[in-house]
Amino acid sequence: MEAVNYIKHLNRVFALFSRDNRLNPSHISLYLALFQFWNVNYYSSEFFINRQEVMNLAKIGSKSTYHRCIRELSHWSYLVYMPSHNPWKGSKIKMFNFGTSSEQVLDLNHTKNRTSSEQALVSIIKHIQTIENIKNNKKTEIFENLNFSENENTEKLNLDVPNQDNLRTSDDKNYDEPL
Repeated sequence: MEAVNYIKHLNRVFALFSRDNRLNPSHISLYLALFQFWNVNYYSSEFFINRQEVMNLAKIGSKSTYHRCIRELSHWSYLVYMPSHNPWKGSKIKMFNFGTSSEQVLDLNHTKNRTSSEQALVSIIKHIQTIENIKNNKKTEIFENLNFSENENTEKLNLDVPNQDNLRTSDDKNYDEPL
């Protein structure tokens, strides 16, 4: 049984995930499900898993996606996967401790005042939002400048609608007659 710091481990793994372009959401979901099983097994060096339980926790519906992702995670050294090919035994998993330090981790790249001599990159989404905001501001100006005539509005409001009884109910009811 290893001493694993849950938060440090996940922070380190998420940092690795963010730099690894090979991963897709299925890989990340599967790793987090396996990490949960590792946690339940008290961070033992190796533990056995049931494919169906892991698939349910990872929200993976396809066996082929599960097998592809677990083999790739093993190949990319996020874990060691040892398939058993025995449905009664389950496959063996060995997880690596990515948050190995027992001391407080300091992020040397993080400072309060971030300054850079490089050009800041702005995503294309920000530019699209700016263009859409300009278009929306023009729409409100056009709407405010429209002159609605009072006659049109009052004509629509003063329409006489006859009070119709669509259910054809009456006040005088004879309860002796069948419906």
